[in-house]
Amino acid sequence: MENKPVYGGQAVVEGVMFGGKHCTVTTIKRKDGTYDSFSMPRKSHPTIQKLKKIPFLRGIVAIIESSAVGSKHLSFSTDRFDVDPKDDDQIVQEEESSKLGMILGVAAVGILSFILGKVLFTLIPVFLAAIFQGVAPAKGAQILIEGFFKLTLLLLYIYFVSMTPLVKRVFQYHGAEHKVINAFEANKELTVENVRHASRLHYRCGSSFILFTVVVGLFLYMFVPTDPLYARILNRLALIPVVLGLSFEVLQLTNKLRDVPVLRFLGYPGLWLQLLTTKEPNDDQIQTAIISFNNMLEAEKRAGQGLNGEKIV
Repeated sequence: MENKPVYGGQAVVEGVMFGGKHCTVTTIKRKDGTYDSFSMPRKSHPTIQKLKKIPFLRGIVAIIESSAVGSKHLSFSTDRFDVDPKDDDQIVQEEESSKLGMILGVAAVGILSFILGKVLFTLIPVFLAAIFQGVAPAKGAQILIEGFFKLTLLLLYIYFVSMTPLVKRVFQYHGAEHKVINAFEANKELTVENVRHASRLHYRCGSSFILFTVVVGLFLYMFVPTDPLYARILNRLALIPVVLGLSFEVLQLTNKLRDVPVLRFLGYPGLWLQLLTTKEPNDDQIQTAIISFNNMLEAEKRAGQGLNGEKIV
């Protein structure tokens, strides 16, 4: 079996970002029907590269890095998707006037938003579970109730945000991203017809990772106290990096086992969650995703020749 490079991606507003070994590329479709692309070389300190090879730590590093990079690509798409291309000069001038500050600011916002979201989704279920401590005081019962509220909040949040027109289209591009990667990994020619018939679900998706954090947390919480309440709050916060690191390893494991008939079911819960976080894309969205993927492949080739740099085309 041919060993293909492993590519990942992220849906953005009216487009898709794909990432390879050397670079990340976003392509969006503009109001006038034209396409706009943004590429960034992957730059990482040698120490970071070493950390990304250490089990458990590599997951935390990868999450922080992807949050920072993804925020830059999302910023590119949100700045342009509803702007007439003839007004791009104004966007470019604003970006160039404070380029370094903008890049650092967007990256920081992306990382902080992820951390804040994780903290809220960790602590709110703790307080909700504590309400039922009078009728279910046992440690195991409290952890199960906490897990129930965490999963319920997650599903409700995804469901309601997916009903907004903008997020619905982002979820359609998310589906297009998965379809392109699935078609590529199946050695299919990347045409709209072939990609349309590919699955919109994928084992490596970050949606699966989010679900795994709930399940892994349930097991880890069994080994720390739930009383008093302040101790539960503190250990939940302290365990966030551990939960993230272990969940990343579980995600990697389920991806490796997806071709093993007896064990592939381990990844099914994550795939089921993707039924909420992805939508069936239309042909225009599929075409945009294909163009983005091909742009990424071309940028990867240039990077291998030492020609790549941050670029808007």
